[in-house]
Amino acid sequence: MLGVTKTYIMGEVRVQALKSVDLELAKGEFVVLLGASGSGKSTLLNILGGLDVPTTGRVIFRGQDLTAASDRVLTRFRRQSVGFVFQFYNLIPSLTARENVALVTDIAPNPMHPREALERVHLGDRIHHFPSQLSGGEQQRVAIARAIAKRPQVLLCDEPTGALDFQTGKLVLETLAQVNQELGTTTAVITHNAGIADMADRVLTMRSGTITADQRNEHKVEPKELEW
Repeated sequence: MLGVTKTYIMGEVRVQALKSVDLELAKGEFVVLLGASGSGKSTLLNILGGLDVPTTGRVIFRGQDLTAASDRVLTRFRRQSVGFVFQFYNLIPSLTARENVALVTDIAPNPMHPREALERVHLGDRIHHFPSQLSGGEQQRVAIARAIAKRPQVLLCDEPTGALDFQTGKLVLETLAQVNQELGTTTAVITHNAGIADMADRVLTMRSGTITADQRNEHKVEPKELEW
């Protein structure tokens, strides 16, 4: 990501969500993005995931320039390369945990079996349960299983613990860290919880559309091959 700026125009009002952001993410890296509401974290994540495009600047993923990509190319990028986890689980109430995960595995080129994905998040005994029969933390882990089932190269998580209590949120974050280690999936997590910094390879702090601090965890192994 090179010199990325994002400006939203709402009538006569211009809101600059990102201001000339430069960012490199490495293969297999676990990155945490901290910052207050309105700091630009979600905009940054959406651009990384191909859900939004920058006003200026370039986004390059493994040598492919996504900046001027067509909607069709971006759709393929999201479908094949990116897994998303959001604050709200977005599960279909009438489908079981296995069936919710299968929504992704049915369209992915090389997916896991839904049972394998659910077992990776410690829900192998809940595969036939409906969302209403699961706790909030379990529903979020189903959402994580759905995201990783297509074996994405990148996992992007926007406030995945925002609707959970502290202990349940900690379990969900530990699940994300485990997925990152076991699958080598490049993972970026937006959170207000500064206490998870020790789980991350790097912690980025954002303010007013810029990255104000970039701190590497010295106890982590430094990845080498760049994704972005």
